[in-house]
Amino acid sequence: MLLTDDQKRERITRRTLVALISLWSLPALAAGRPLNSPANTAEFDGARAYEHVRHLVEIGPRPPASDGIHRAQAYIIGQLKSYGCPVEEHDFHGSTPLGNLAMKNIVVKLPGASSGIILYTTHYDTVRIPNFVGADDGGSGTGTTLELARLFCARKNSLNVWIVFFDGEEAQGNWTDGASIQWKNDSSNNTFGSREMAAQMALSGELKRLKAMILADMIGPANVRITRDTGSTRWLTNFIWETAAQLGYENNFVNEDYAVGGDDHFSFIRRGVAGCDLIDFSVRDTYWHTPQDTLDKIDPRSLAIVGQVLAATLPRFEKKFR
Repeated sequence: MLLTDDQKRERITRRTLVALISLWSLPALAAGRPLNSPANTAEFDGARAYEHVRHLVEIGPRPPASDGIHRAQAYIIGQLKSYGCPVEEHDFHGSTPLGNLAMKNIVVKLPGASSGIILYTTHYDTVRIPNFVGADDGGSGTGTTLELARLFCARKNSLNVWIVFFDGEEAQGNWTDGASIQWKNDSSNNTFGSREMAAQMALSGELKRLKAMILADMIGPANVRITRDTGSTRWLTNFIWETAAQLGYENNFVNEDYAVGGDDHFSFIRRGVAGCDLIDFSVRDTYWHTPQDTLDKIDPRSLAIVGQVLAATLPRFEKKFR
């Protein structure tokens, strides 16, 4: 049977979707948008987020005070400015086992009509292991947060929205491989950027205005499966999981508990702020903290799913803290 031109095009489109090539040509499908998703979340583009990850991976290793992280900083700042975001560079020094290292938090502060602050965060540094490029650990959260910034910086927000890229999250040391890493429970050799910001906000009095802090860490694996971190604030975890369920992502934000351990959200939780860590730790025994954490481990659809959920939390926060 001869096919019409329209039938031929339809067949080609179906095959393309199955192959996931549509992630590059059809932004709405790239985002994995459910049919009932709100218009304000449909704009999140998983392909854009993926391109940010690709660029960071091409830079190579990005540990604090390295040439790689300086290039990553220039890229992040340049992208944020291209979106019209007001960018602040918070420079500080971290006292580490490797000496006093220069570090930089990159901060966007979007003003709102009310006093409350919502903090969307990630870390962009990589662990100091030879040939470690951190596509998932350091890249996936950064790419997703950059795409989130593109949306939020173009939006009129009733709450103050701060978007933060932390430096120095990883444990500092000249590690030979993942097994050699020593993460101190007192955080004295890790989470430098988040601890610095939480301390500065406490000194300025801004911490009292902070309603919630969300951390996007390792969120790039195919069929992303984020469990509930038992160390995160329960009401905030419930709030995010309810948002995901409304968008049809119950299989990606699953109702299973898992203790993540140390991460940047604890710098704020310890100071009485609600915090939640979004992380898919199913890769812990595969490529985590190995040179195999490469771009092929990242699925644009997973970035889009998490990005859509994050985007959808903001209008819900605005209703909650009106």
